Amino acid sequence: MRTRTRTLSPESPVASSRSTPQETERKLPLLALLALATAVFITSLTETLPAGVLPAMSADLGVSESAMGQSVTIYAIGTALTAIPLTAATASWRRKRLLLTAMAAFAVANTVTALSADYLLTMAARFVAGVAAGLAWALLAGYARRLAPPGLQGRAIAVVMTGIPVALSLGVPAGTFLGEVLGWWVTFLLMTGLAVGVIAWIAALVPDQPGATGATGATGEHPGGGRAPVIRSLAVPGVAPVLFVTLVFVLAHTVLYTYIATLLDHLGMGDATDLVLLVFGGASLVSIWVVGAHIHRRARALMLASALLVAAGAALLAVVSVAPGVSGSEALVYGAVALWGLGWGGAPTLLQTAAGEAGGEAADAAQAMLVTLWNVAMAAGGVVGGVLLGLFGSTSFSWSVLVLLVPVLAVVIAARTHGFPARR
Repeated sequence: MRTRTRTLSPESPVASSRSTPQETERKLPLLALLALATAVFITSLTETLPAGVLPAMSADLGVSESAMGQSVTIYAIGTALTAIPLTAATASWRRKRLLLTAMAAFAVANTVTALSADYLLTMAARFVAGVAAGLAWALLAGYARRLAPPGLQGRAIAVVMTGIPVALSLGVPAGTFLGEVLGWWVTFLLMTGLAVGVIAWIAALVPDQPGATGATGATGEHPGGGRAPVIRSLAVPGVAPVLFVTLVFVLAHTVLYTYIATLLDHLGMGDATDLVLLVFGGASLVSIWVVGAHIHRRARALMLASALLVAAGAALLAVVSVAPGVSGSEALVYGAVALWGLGWGGAPTLLQTAAGEAGGEAADAAQAMLVTLWNVAMAAGGVVGGVLLGLFGSTSFSWSVLVLLVPVLAVVIAARTHGFPARR
């Protein structure tokens, strides 16, 4: 009886008033969910790793840092262009088969990235990795939900999504350190090895699930690929505000994160990039824990706090970037990055939850739109950051974040009835 009471605690992010005692007493398939979490880790780390080794990659491939920053952009473009149509086209595939295909594509793409000495070939490999990410992201949350008992589906998704903060807190700093010691290409080969390992893990321990068999696919589209349900989801009250906040918030974050190594070089802290990213990732882990514990009671307050904390971190970095090298500036940078991580870490969970709840019966279509716009913002962030670097230098990154967060806060504040409701 005590175990059941804890499972259904009002503060639990996974409590469900509709679950039965028999459902909640069933256990989560942790080994299978951890395999999916590792797949999330691979997708997140593959996407963001160039941010930590950008100067070294640009030097070895003979291009500018701005041009190399587009390796993040092309990855996001691959995801944004293909997430909806490929998810619709593969809606009838068995889930394990589809996930294994995506992981195999990651292994190939990271191997080519590691061994390539040609910029265009590297960008092509990054595009392929982005396509694989589009497939994986559209499938992983739903896969986790189907593997878990109804009363524990939210917790299953939370377990799988821990791959994101782990990639930020451990993966990128470790990859940055290894890139500095052994060479950036070594980190991509290690990613290949990890992808091969998770392929074996999924094949052995993750139960298979059937694909969609009804009239619509996993994204809420018709099997022929029509996008009418996705477009119609925009008319559902609350969906458009959530998607707007996702687009602009992710754009603001990506502009800064993609070029953080370049900004740190300007501040005289280029050698500390791995430590700075470690602080960011550690703060993100704390943010994930706080959001998971309180999202069902204070989602709106957490979303506002998320944007304000990122704004505070950006403001502090902006002040430091004006006068680099001043006594105590390094401590201020670490403090700013900690605030940034505290604000950003829980943002994916908050935005995905808001989209799903606002979408209602069109939740799958809203989630498909969110994945697409998320990666549009990632792609735009690399481009916008490159333009800002060329025109105004690295000091412009922090200021641009502050400008972008103004409409984010305005929309969150305004969407108190639908989207980011005061009452749930």
